[in-house]
Amino acid sequence: MNNKTVLITGGTGSFGKAFTEYIFKNYPKVKKVIIFSRDEQKQHAMASEFPPKDYPIRYYLGDVRDKERVMQISRNVDILVHSAAIKHVPAAEQNPMECVKTNILGSQNIIDAAFANEIPKVVALSTDKAASPINTYGASKLLLEKLFIYANRDDNNETTKFSIVRYGNIFGSKGSVVPFFMKVKEQGFLPITDKEMTRFSITLQESINLVMEGINNGWGGEIIVPIAPSYRITDVAKAVAPDIEYREVGIRQGEKLHEVMVSEYESYTTVKRGNYYIITPLEDKWNYKEYCQKTGATKMENGFEYHSGKNSDWLSVEDIKKLIEQEEIMQ
Repeated sequence: MNNKTVLITGGTGSFGKAFTEYIFKNYPKVKKVIIFSRDEQKQHAMASEFPPKDYPIRYYLGDVRDKERVMQISRNVDILVHSAAIKHVPAAEQNPMECVKTNILGSQNIIDAAFANEIPKVVALSTDKAASPINTYGASKLLLEKLFIYANRDDNNETTKFSIVRYGNIFGSKGSVVPFFMKVKEQGFLPITDKEMTRFSITLQESINLVMEGINNGWGGEIIVPIAPSYRITDVAKAVAPDIEYREVGIRQGEKLHEVMVSEYESYTTVKRGNYYIITPLEDKWNYKEYCQKTGATKMENGFEYHSGKNSDWLSVEDIKKLIEQEEIMQ
């Protein structure tokens, strides 16, 4: 990223702030980092940590729903990381059209701006909930994926590579289960949705590594999935508060018992390379056979499913305790 201009949509979120810190730490000659978001208070707080007088950073207010604004702030950009989204499942269920406007129509604005401004590399953040979605948020991210894949194979696209990264829960992120449990344990019990529930888990740094994989090695048109451990919700409860009551309260609207990061329907074009599964496109300027030949990747078996409840790698209670300490998670 040295000598490059990087635009991060949703740049004041947990990922955006961590990614900005990563860039300045590892790429001291970065030309400029542009933070684009709609919350002026969060921009003010972030600017106190990364002030423009000390860093090559610029803060721009706006919304990905505003195509004209997106076009304006994405001029002369070399790398665009699209992380802006409505991402809370219950909020999306209660406000589905708002989710569509941001996650789908906003993503198309990003694509249009990338074409118009000839941005070489665009990476979009997706979610395990996009695989066989049952909620509005997951369905909106599935459409984001489809839009990016289609954009990459557009016959008129000769300048931009559109890649997608799909991952599970960021361990300890704001609003996730660990800080929630830490906050409510003082009431003397933990509310557990379902004792059989499982989730994939990656750290914030691993999410950054995933995006860098897309930037550095993405061919365009693929979905990159990290090979990550799963955890059981009951083991998270034991790690946070081992000696109190656990009350099963039932799954919320739009929630799954388990998550899938690669569905069996996607297995037919899925390959493994290093610590990642790559879901290669069905139709594009390249296919999985060419990818395997040029990268040494191996094809996954047809019918393969990457399922949080059937994973071979699990976080133990002790692993979770160490992660809570390592990630310095507060309530």
